[in-house]
Amino acid sequence: MTRELLDPALVEEATKKSGLIWVEAAGERTARALWHVWHEGAAALVGDGPGEQPLPGLADGATAEVTVRSKDKGGRLVTWTARVVQLAPGTEAWEAAVADLKGKRLNAPDGEAMTGRWARECRVIRLEPTGGTSPLPDGNLAAPPVPSPATTRQPAPAGLPRLLLKKKRKKGTRA
Repeated sequence: MTRELLDPALVEEATKKSGLIWVEAAGERTARALWHVWHEGAAALVGDGPGEQPLPGLADGATAEVTVRSKDKGGRLVTWTARVVQLAPGTEAWEAAVADLKGKRLNAPDGEAMTGRWARECRVIRLEPTGGTSPLPDGNLAAPPVPSPATTRQPAPAGLPRLLLKKKRKKGTRA
């Protein structure tokens, strides 16, 4: 089999099975982990609204580099180039993509009303593969995490493990 047949199959199968993809928009310096669904030959994403993932640099017509990791081992499987296509709310393509996204969205604050919120306040985009894949890099590509307000306030007290073990021992001896 030729590489032209294997690359699209690898992109599709790996992206379908992975819960997260790492997306680096053209002109950005860091990749972001984004949840997605594979829908009709492309990765569909929702974001840029209240309570949804940010999609910086993913403008309609732009390009992005998508890296897919292995679901079981977490290692890089494939990196592919994508064309960004923003779907207009209410169109047939938007409705079909949102139907799949809705089933995969975890912990939505508004339940069944989320699709209406997505139409009003969010963007739904498709990352369509443009063809080839990038070769796997040599060496370590670890990068520092993106700054976030979610931080650990302070280290756990030194005596905490001892207190937790003491409670477990007491419960075990009573039985």
